[in-house]
Amino acid sequence: MRRVNAIKAAGEWDAAQSLDRVVLDADERHRRRSVLTAERGTSFLLDLPRAAVLHDGDGLVLDDGSIVHVAGRPESLVEVAAADASALARLAWHLGNRHTEVQVVGDRLRIRRDHVLEAMLAELGAELCAIEAPFEPERGAYEHHAHGNAAHHHGHDHGE
Repeated sequence: MRRVNAIKAAGEWDAAQSLDRVVLDADERHRRRSVLTAERGTSFLLDLPRAAVLHDGDGLVLDDGSIVHVAGRPESLVEVAAADASALARLAWHLGNRHTEVQVVGDRLRIRRDHVLEAMLAELGAELCAIEAPFEPERGAYEHHAHGNAAHHHGHDHGE
């Protein structure tokens, strides 16, 4: 079985040259070891020394030099907007207080759909919009996010 030798960050490789594409949701893109099968049937082993966060657009370099494109699977999300930065910070605090995974997109927040959280946010004055999009939540401050493995690291860390 083919193995992943390295991870190339989105934008650092030509996606048009990919051998295949694997579509994963946010939880599936946080892995250390997993056998994956891409859309055209390419099977391979992801076996990293520590868990890594794969991002939409990353490339998994296989041991034969071919690259499999990582695509984020669209998920049911709600986009959260506020009247100003202070109000948005308040909403973010309430979400963090509930240990909710949050993606920051410009001056908006994204969370997975949850009717209880949506009701709370609306009560706090948030503007909510349901969307389908790949989810890239912020990871914890103490979690290491480096791409690559012990033998190859391209110096691109996310979220630190």
